[in-house]
Amino acid sequence: MRIGQHQLDNNIILAPMAGVTDRPFRELCRSLGAGLAVSEMLSSNPRVWNSKKSKLRMDYHDESGIRSVQIAGSEPAAMAAAAQLTVQQGAQIVDINMGCPAKKVNKKKAGSALLPHPELVQAILESVVNAVDVPVTLKIRTGWDPESRNGLEIAQIAEQSGIQALAVHGRTRQCLYNGLAEYDTIKTIKENVTIPVIANGDITSVEKAKFVLDYTGADAIMIGRGAQGAPWIFNEINHYLKTGEQCAPLEKMEITQILLGHVQALHEFYGEVMGPRIARKHVGWYLKEQDQSGYFKRQFNAIDSPIEQLNTLETYLNHQ
Repeated sequence: MRIGQHQLDNNIILAPMAGVTDRPFRELCRSLGAGLAVSEMLSSNPRVWNSKKSKLRMDYHDESGIRSVQIAGSEPAAMAAAAQLTVQQGAQIVDINMGCPAKKVNKKKAGSALLPHPELVQAILESVVNAVDVPVTLKIRTGWDPESRNGLEIAQIAEQSGIQALAVHGRTRQCLYNGLAEYDTIKTIKENVTIPVIANGDITSVEKAKFVLDYTGADAIMIGRGAQGAPWIFNEINHYLKTGEQCAPLEKMEITQILLGHVQALHEFYGEVMGPRIARKHVGWYLKEQDQSGYFKRQFNAIDSPIEQLNTLETYLNHQ
């Protein structure tokens, strides 16, 4: 799997997710087998670039691996400027968000709200591609709603505009994350463009990963929610695709080390106030099977001290 001049270690990619794929999570997923980890989206609105949240999202200049940074917006010139900023900050790939279904993004005619407007899509893509000297990629959904799936049209526009890889989530915007992802549209897109196509949506097991790759013919798969609380899924899928067999499950001690290391990295990255707050959702995802009653989650979420969080978590894990 190549994107422009960049050769990926494998074809299993971490999807960009706002509030999730921050630097600590990207680094963790890469260490556990992700061939590429795409950043959270950066707004093309320059008025927010100096906010604390945006500055943290732009902290990738010396990050390990290939640095792919996602941008979101609805105006060609502003998107071009945002792309140039990310490259100045160290981005090696610029990814354009035309897949986010969130209302606060769509009401600004950004994310998946762009899909019903092919001419604007083309203007944005060409503007960004012409603004930077690094590969530009695109993430879309299959369309705005099931009655107007125009993913193939958008894919062909992307190819003509110089996009060098296309990720497709197998749902429309109106589907949000409900129901099951469909892969027929992704298969059709792959059959009709020559740029690399990345299949996304509901890939939460090694068997599903192989099925999606085989069925769609996609060059790679992208995993989002399937990695939340299970970042080792990348190593599991890589092993299965290479051998046809499931790898041995991680030992309890290995999972404990991963979880504690992730929480500590969040504390260090966000600081002693925001770090523990951000850690809460990740711990909830890690422990959703063990803590089905939610008792430990409520106890953990009441802790504000980084040290106390780690000590409480370690004690809990050691007694499972």
